[in-house]
Amino acid sequence: MSIIKEIHVPDIGDFKNVDVIEVTVAVGDTVDVDTPLIILESDKASMEVPSPLAGVVREIKIKAGDKVSQGDPILYLDVAESVSAPERPPAAGETVAASVAGEAREVRVPDIGDFKNVPIIEVLVAPGDHVEIDTSLIVLESDKASMEVPSPLAGTIQSVEVKVGDQVSQGDLILVLRASGADAAAKPQLPDTLSAVALGPRAPKPVGAPPPPPIKAPPPPPAAEASASSFAKVHASPSVRRFARELGVDLTRLAKGSGPKGRILKEDVQGFVKQVMSGALAPPAAAPTAVSGGLDLLPWPTVDFAKFGPVEVKPLSRIKKLSGANLARNWVMIPAVTYHEDADITELEAFRLQINQEGEKSGGVKLTMLAFMIKACVRALQQFPDFNASLDGENLVYKQYYHIAFAADTPNGLVVPVVKDADQKGVFDIARETGELAKKARDGKLGPADMQGACFTISSVGGIGGTHFSPIINAPEVAILGASKSVMKPVWDGKQFVPRLILPLSLTADHRVIDGALATRFNVYLAQLLADFRRVLL
Repeated sequence: MSIIKEIHVPDIGDFKNVDVIEVTVAVGDTVDVDTPLIILESDKASMEVPSPLAGVVREIKIKAGDKVSQGDPILYLDVAESVSAPERPPAAGETVAASVAGEAREVRVPDIGDFKNVPIIEVLVAPGDHVEIDTSLIVLESDKASMEVPSPLAGTIQSVEVKVGDQVSQGDLILVLRASGADAAAKPQLPDTLSAVALGPRAPKPVGAPPPPPIKAPPPPPAAEASASSFAKVHASPSVRRFARELGVDLTRLAKGSGPKGRILKEDVQGFVKQVMSGALAPPAAAPTAVSGGLDLLPWPTVDFAKFGPVEVKPLSRIKKLSGANLARNWVMIPAVTYHEDADITELEAFRLQINQEGEKSGGVKLTMLAFMIKACVRALQQFPDFNASLDGENLVYKQYYHIAFAADTPNGLVVPVVKDADQKGVFDIARETGELAKKARDGKLGPADMQGACFTISSVGGIGGTHFSPIINAPEVAILGASKSVMKPVWDGKQFVPRLILPLSLTADHRVIDGALATRFNVYLAQLLADFRRVLL
C-alpha cells in the first residue's frame, strides 16, 4: 500500500524567491533518495534539490522560471507506506559518525562542486575543542566565493591535519574527531547558502516499472522552457550563466569555452559580445539590443603598448575582476543623475569629538562620522520610501527593512559590506559593526552573506580627500550617496561670515524611479539631519 507525500523546498539559507532553472523529473518517473528534483539558481550559484524519499512522481507543482522559497511545494510523491524517513548512503567524501561513543573518525572535505585545490583561509578549531554537528571547521575561498565546512558529527577534536594556506579538494582529510556518541550521526543536509555551492554532476533518473495513472496531469510546459533547459546544461559556472543572462547572450551559441574541459568562462562571454559588436557574428535573435545596447559600438582597440616604451603587466585583482562587469552593466543600463548638496556638520563633529574624548561612555568604541551618516540615511529612507525600493520589471518593490552598505577600501580593491537592520541599532552599535566589517574586508575574510541584501549604499572618500564625485549605483538599488572631505568654509549668517564645517554630499539616483525634485528633497532633508541630529529622533 502507498501514500501520497508532498515534497517541499528544504532549508536554503537566507535566500528567498530563488529562480527554478530546471525541473529534472517528470510525472511517472521513479526516483530514489537524493535523486535531483529541481535546480535552483541565485545570483551567486546553482544547487540541486534532492528527493528526501523514494517513490513515484504523481504531480509536479512548479516549472522552470518559477521562484521558490523554503517550504514551497515541489511535487507529490507516491511512496510506500512503510517509508517513514529517508535512508541515505554516505556521499563521496562524507564521514559517517561512529555507532560507539569514543571511536575516532576522520572528517574529510565534502562535495564542493567542481572546485579543486581550494585554498584554506582560516582554521576555526584546534585539538581538544569540542564541536557539535554543523560547527564550522575551516573556511575555504575559491575565486568565486567563500564557504565554511561544517562538522558532520559531534565530538572532541583529536588532531587537525590542515593549516591556513593549504589547498584541498573533495575527500581530503581535515581532522580526526573522537565521536561523542551514537547520536552524533552525520546529518544529511543541504548547503547553508547557495553562494558556496557550484552546480555539480547530476544523478541519472532511475527507470522503474510503469506507475499507476497520475492523480493530475501537469500543464504543458511553455515553449521557452526547452531553451532554458539547454541553457542550464551548458558547461559554465553559475556566475557565468547569470552574467550571460544579464547581457542577453545565449550560451548555447558558444560551442566550447577556454576553461578546463571546455568550461565557458566570463572572458569567453565577453569575447563573444565583442565579436557581435564588431560585426564578426550576428547578434542573438532573442535580444540583439541587450548586447550592443543599440549603440553600434566599435570594437575595443588592440594596442601593442610595448612598442612605445617599457611596460609591466599585472593581472587585475580578483575583486576588480568580479566587480568590473557589474559596474560596467550598471553604468550603461541605469539612467543615473548625480545631485550635490552641502551639509553643515559643525555641531555634529564637535559632539562626536566630545563623546570620543569622554571614552568611558562609548565602551572603547570610537564614533565615526560614517555611523552618524548611516543612521541619518535610515531616517531619510523612512521619510522617502522610493529610495528604499528596487525595480522589478514594471513594478517597484518597497522594502520594509533598512540594510545600509558602505564602500570599504582594501589592498585588492573596494568591497561593499552591509550593516543589517540599521534602523534597530544605535550609533555605537553601528560604529562597532562597521569597524569589524572593515577589518574583515582588509583581511579578505568577508563572506557572501556580509555583502548581500543592501537597500542603499554610502561611499565615503572623505578620509582621502576630494570635493565632489559621481558614485555608480549598485543594482538593484536605486540610489547611492557619496561623501567627500569636509572643509571649513566661511558661511554668511545674516550679519557676518562665520567658519562652518561643510560636508559635500553627492547623491546618484536612478532617474527611472527618482526624479530631480525628489532627489533634491532627499539631499536637503539629509543635510538637515546632519546639521541638527536631534531631527533623527522625530
